[in-house]
Amino acid sequence: MAITQQDIANKLGISVATVSRALGGYSDIAKSTQEHVKKTAQEMGYRPNVIARRLQKQQTDTIGFIIPTHGPRFSDPYFTELLTGIGNEAAEQDYDLLVSTRAAGSGEMKIYQRMVSEQRVDGLLIVRTRQDDQRIRYLIKENFPFVAFGRSDTNANYPYLDVDSQSGIYQITQHLIDLGHKKLAYISAPKQLQFAHHRLTGYKQALLANNIPVDTDLIFCGELTESSGYKLGLKILTKYNDVTAIIASNDLMALGTMKATRELGYEIGEDIAITGFDDVPLATHAHPPLTTVRQPIYEIGRQICRMLLQTVNNTPLENDQVLLKPELIIRESSKLSKGGDAYS
Repeated sequence: MAITQQDIANKLGISVATVSRALGGYSDIAKSTQEHVKKTAQEMGYRPNVIARRLQKQQTDTIGFIIPTHGPRFSDPYFTELLTGIGNEAAEQDYDLLVSTRAAGSGEMKIYQRMVSEQRVDGLLIVRTRQDDQRIRYLIKENFPFVAFGRSDTNANYPYLDVDSQSGIYQITQHLIDLGHKKLAYISAPKQLQFAHHRLTGYKQALLANNIPVDTDLIFCGELTESSGYKLGLKILTKYNDVTAIIASNDLMALGTMKATRELGYEIGEDIAITGFDDVPLATHAHPPLTTVRQPIYEIGRQICRMLLQTVNNTPLENDQVLLKPELIIRESSKLSKGGDAYS
C-alpha cells in the first residue's frame, strides 16, 4: 500500500497540513522541521502524488521542444546531441520533455498555439531561429516563457543563447586561405535562417580581408542535409574545376560533399579541401576526419534548458543573452597538399 502524508503525520505526531507544507518547502515551516519530515518521508518510501502536486502549483512540470524538421532529418546528429542535452537537464530537475516535429509553416505555428492555449507545457525552447521569426513574435505577444537557441531580426528583447557563427566561418575561411586556397566555394544553409546570414557574412569578410573578390557564382544554398551536400558537391566539382576548397555551413552537407568528391576521383585533403560546422560525432570518424567549427551542442542543450527552467520558475537569469565563441577544429580534410602551396 502506498504511503500517504497522513501516515507520515501519524508517525511524527504532527498535522497533515504541516507535513504537506514541509514537503512543499514553505517558508512558514522551520527548516529543521522540513528536513525531519523529508527524511522521514524518504525512510517510509513516500512518493508524492504528481498530479495533485501539479494542480496545486498550476504547472505541468513539462517543457516543450518543437523540432523544425520532418521525415528522415529527425535522425540529424545535431538534433540528437541537442535533444540529449535538453532531456538530461530536464530530467535532473524533475521536468518532463514534450517533443514534437513539424516542418516550418502554418502547421508548425498551430502546434505552438495549441501548446500555449491548452497550457500543455510551462515553457518552450526554440531552435534554428529565422530572420523574421513568427514563433518568437507569437510567444512574446502571449507573454509565454521561452528561450531560443539563436538570434533573430525581430527587434525584440528575449532570452537566447547563440554561437558566434560569423566568427566561426571567418576562422575556417582564413585557415583555408592561409593554406594557399584562393578559389573557395561556399554552401550556405537556407537563407531564411538567421545563422545562415551570420555564416555567409563571415565567409565574405574573410575573403575581402585577404583581397580575394567575392564570387557569387561560388555561393550555393543547401538544405542542411547530407543529400543536398552530395548534389551540390557534384555540381561544384564538375562545373568549377578550379575550386580547391569547399566550405559547408554544417557537417552533414560537408559529409555529403565528401562523398561526391570521392566518387569523382578526387583525394580529399590533397586535391580538394572540405570543411563543415558543428563538429557532430560523425565528423571525427569521416574519411578523412573533417575539419570543422565546434559548437558544444550537448552542453548548449543543457544550458538553454536551464535558462528556460529558471524563466519558468521566475528565477532571474544572470545573463539572458549569451553569445558563445566557437572553436576551429583542424583535421585531415583540409591539410596542406603534397609539395607545399599548390593552390597559388
